[in-house]
Amino acid sequence: MRHAAQPLALRIIKFAAQPLALRIIEFAAQPLALFIIELRIADREALCSPTVTLLGLFALALLGWALLRAMAGYGRRDPALRQLSAREYALVRCAAEAAFPPGGPIPLSGIEARIPEHVDRYLAALPSRNRVLIRLLFVLIEHATLLFKAPGWDGFRRFSALSLEQRMAVLEGWARSTIQLRRLVFQGLRAVLTMGYFACPAVLRAIGLAPLAIETPVVDADLLYPPIGQPRSAIRFGVPDRARTVARLPLDPHGPLQPGFGGTSL
Repeated sequence: MRHAAQPLALRIIKFAAQPLALRIIEFAAQPLALFIIELRIADREALCSPTVTLLGLFALALLGWALLRAMAGYGRRDPALRQLSAREYALVRCAAEAAFPPGGPIPLSGIEARIPEHVDRYLAALPSRNRVLIRLLFVLIEHATLLFKAPGWDGFRRFSALSLEQRMAVLEGWARSTIQLRRLVFQGLRAVLTMGYFACPAVLRAIGLAPLAIETPVVDADLLYPPIGQPRSAIRFGVPDRARTVARLPLDPHGPLQPGFGGTSL
């Protein structure tokens, strides 16, 4: 009897409570629904106002200008490059020319010393995290002219689009800035460019630092270990070479240079 009466009792309670629950929900939800409807109408009217329309057009124009500044006008990427994109190559090339301009104390300019190609190889040898940091450095230098403009009415253009004189002035501003963070950024860029410049054999010849071709005696280590970075099959000396005599003469500063550093090699 108890189990048979329980469903009937539940039905009576549901029947009595349902109208009251519906009324409570209707009473609470109706003002909220009206408020939402009025808010949507107000938002629709606000979106259609001339002010919002102008702001939207301005935002679209600003976005288009930003995309053009960041992406357009760089040309195609050189397929010989391993890491540098067309944008990064343009920045490194222009920065190298500004840091080591033609007619400086050392005859070769940064472009003639092939700094961009060295930076490309340097990036390929770095871990991915360091590579990202250097790429962010390039982006900062390229577009920081929006905050720290170059001389002239067009000084807000990106770094790679400036003239040589403007680029030299920009780097000078970074180097002598009263803001320590700007000076640190410049030092990072200068380190990357300087490594590439002094890796050029012609630059080393110009400053008298190209390594001389020195004949050295063969020692036991030459029989056991290959040149750095090469397999054991690269060991080119045998036991008979240990008996080879080497003339002990003073080095001639103008004597022959090591292979890869003499002649017109870059």
